[in-house]
Amino acid sequence: MATAKKAPAKKAAKKAAPAKKAPAKKVVAKKAAPAKKAPAKKVAAKKAPAKKVAAKKAPAKKAPAKKRTPNAAFMKPLTPSAALAAVIGHAPSPRTEVVSKLWTYIKKHNLQDKVNRRNINADDKLKAVFGKSQVTMFELAGLIGKHLS
Repeated sequence: MATAKKAPAKKAAKKAAPAKKAPAKKVVAKKAAPAKKAPAKKVAAKKAPAKKVAAKKAPAKKAPAKKRTPNAAFMKPLTPSAALAAVIGHAPSPRTEVVSKLWTYIKKHNLQDKVNRRNINADDKLKAVFGKSQVTMFELAGLIGKHLS
């Protein structure tokens, strides 16, 4: 019967313990023991040269951009051939003006391809200039050069 009497005493002690809060224990991490190193051989190690890192500079204030001067070769008035004159006029014009006048003609007569807008469908006047029925906008300046002198 001695064992029976001890059991209720333990229960009473357990019930009393939760009422009392014990301070939390701090967990201390154990340091690992340093590994033993084998004796190192003395070797002359070559060090790579240190790379210089360019310091980032704040962008300097740029001077106001001066207006570009047009290239004299593009601005020289050229006489169009008879076929090109039928489209842009007979007056001598610089290459830049010739291209602008051609685009004005193309848009006025709705000659850009509906599906691929980079292609130009030539009408009778432009077919004489281009030599074919359809050209791309990138071929335009090259084909015009043959008709200017």
